[in-house]
Amino acid sequence: MAGREVLLAVTGGIAAFKAATVASRLVQRGCGVSVAMTSAARRFITPLTFRALTGRPVYTSIWRTENPADQQHLTLTERADVFIIAPATADIIGRIAAGLGDDLVSTLALSVASPVLLAPAMNTRMWENPIVQRNLSALCALGWQVVEPGEGWLACRTVGKGRMAEPEEIVERAVQIMRARV
Repeated sequence: MAGREVLLAVTGGIAAFKAATVASRLVQRGCGVSVAMTSAARRFITPLTFRALTGRPVYTSIWRTENPADQQHLTLTERADVFIIAPATADIIGRIAAGLGDDLVSTLALSVASPVLLAPAMNTRMWENPIVQRNLSALCALGWQVVEPGEGWLACRTVGKGRMAEPEEIVERAVQIMRARV
């Protein structure tokens, strides 16, 4: 996968720690990985972790850039071979499906031209909520792909469906997507 570029968006859920492994495994496969984080994601894991794993700066705000002319929500998406949102919370799925772009990650999602891979992570009741499923269906109708969440022990101390897919499964799907792009 040398020479391939991945844009990884990390949102605010307990599964954000798994996104670090996703980033690391992609780098190990030769991909360049740029990471964007929501403010909520930074409550669970720090940008320093991703900077150390990717060797690149981490993007945390649509307003922060060294070059005022740089529209990072456009420049980051232009070079991406795949855009991964992991974890994809009910919040980010809903905001994107509604066309809202009020932070860096949502504006990236609204301006991306590459394939998109969502790795949802949330409580079982949230995952099964018809509104969440409708929002996911709307994004899938646009060609976005989903790595289904697994079943198991959740942060809410219950067992059910909603835990983010394992990092290797997310990486494998991303690699498949990139290989399909000629």
